[in-house]
Amino acid sequence: MAEIESTPDGDVPRGEGWYVLNARRARWLHLGSFGGSDCHFEGDVRFEELGFHLGVVQPGEPISMYHTEDHQEGFLVLSGECLAIVEGQEVPLRAWDYFHCPAGTAHTLVGAGDGPCTVIGVGGRVGDDRTRYLPDPVAARHGAAVDVETCDPRVAYEGKMNPKEGPAPQF
Repeated sequence: MAEIESTPDGDVPRGEGWYVLNARRARWLHLGSFGGSDCHFEGDVRFEELGFHLGVVQPGEPISMYHTEDHQEGFLVLSGECLAIVEGQEVPLRAWDYFHCPAGTAHTLVGAGDGPCTVIGVGGRVGDDRTRYLPDPVAARHGAAVDVETCDPRVAYEGKMNPKEGPAPQF
């Protein structure tokens, strides 16, 4: 069993093994006006097979740059509203809508409506993964597209995020 360490920024799993972690008590990564807030439930040991994130974004905040990757992802909106930008189209999502994103599908999400949007995101991690960040006029209108295609996340997110760890946001 992994230990749960209480820190000023929230609870953090330490070591290998199973654990239970409450999202309201967990350590969150706050990315500012780009990316919102993210609880990925991992501690000092990365999940090898499945990425699992809980995110909160405000209206107009993208959760990521517009991209495609080699693994499928899924997004469940728990509360609020967002736009899925998928293959150059805007698709509105509301509470309890699920967005299935097969491998190779260009996408991102952007907060919408008049309040925060809470989303669960899951994605595969087994095998190689190549993420490509893509230019797209629809995503660009929301500040979520690169000018030139790149596979380098440092280039794609340059100047976009100011990450700080801390306790859970209000949701």
